[in-house]
Amino acid sequence: MNSSLEVKLEQLKDRYHELAALMSDADVIAEQNLFRAYSQEYAEIEPVVLCYRLYQGKSAELDEASQLSEDKDPEIRDMGIEEVQSLQPELQDLEQQLQRLLIPKDPNDTNNVFIEIRAGTGGDEAAIFAGDLFRMYHRYAESNKWKVEILNERLGEHGGYKEVIARIEGRDVYGKLKFESGAHRVQRVPQTESQGRIHTSACTVAILPEIENINEVEISKADLRVDTYRASGAGGQHVNKTDSAVRLTHLPTGIVVECQDERSQHKNKARAMSLLQSKLLDQAQQQQASETAETRRNLVGSGDRSEKIRTYNFPDGRVTDHRINVTLHRLAQTMTGDLEPIIDQLISEHQADQLRFLGLDSENGA
Repeated sequence: MNSSLEVKLEQLKDRYHELAALMSDADVIAEQNLFRAYSQEYAEIEPVVLCYRLYQGKSAELDEASQLSEDKDPEIRDMGIEEVQSLQPELQDLEQQLQRLLIPKDPNDTNNVFIEIRAGTGGDEAAIFAGDLFRMYHRYAESNKWKVEILNERLGEHGGYKEVIARIEGRDVYGKLKFESGAHRVQRVPQTESQGRIHTSACTVAILPEIENINEVEISKADLRVDTYRASGAGGQHVNKTDSAVRLTHLPTGIVVECQDERSQHKNKARAMSLLQSKLLDQAQQQQASETAETRRNLVGSGDRSEKIRTYNFPDGRVTDHRINVTLHRLAQTMTGDLEPIIDQLISEHQADQLRFLGLDSENGA
């Protein structure tokens, strides 16, 4: 095992025992906030310590088996060799589990998200592709039993969307979708192309975690302009007769958000405020990320809106994710929402990068 990994695990084990003692102290029990904080830390550390105990037990078994494998008695020696061959892969699996458990958790991974898809270069074809992307994510959400609600949309003249903003609610939505931010490129023959030539178009996708605690980003009323207007689109007479749609403008940053999905102006304002909070948090996080980009290499990509992250090539039936240099010849399945093969590899690469950054990968130690 990597020596730095072992040091970290021993420190966690010591802290685990220390927390157990603290939580049984009468003074700590009487102080509910302190007891709650210790309990939370204990619960976070426990899976790591239990896995480490199992690893140490298997490691001791391997040492014994190694000694047996050198015994003069052929039967004992064969038994030892067999045990060594069985225990080595188990230890490797446990070490990988420990590494993953030590990766710092993104506090936003369990959050719902706002997804924004905008047509880029390519005119009508880009708008049509934006519609294809939205359907792809919608079907992926359905496969995960997530709820999707459109907050705002601007339809393309020949189908699709010039822009569509939606909220996706469910379990671990941001953790699954956070690497989808960036420029998505499509290569195909448009329906309007009479010569059969392949065109290249692009759309941008932004994934923003929904802020659960409204106090995380404070917005002064003096910095906010609220406009109401009549919603457009389907909805019957009600939509046409009431100013239920809401537009919020954050004056210091110029960020504008709109919501017209709900029939209630109050609900639309609440949704718009939540989206504005997410945008402001995303802006702050991007600024922080840009300041530390030189000191931390991110293999998966920063999610910068101008970054070309993926190409969907229809003539060849393939999808290429440029951040991890992976090409899959399963375009049809991908466009119908089967994104797991790509998303799983992105998450794995991200975890590997974090381990390298923490100095826990096997290449950096014994």
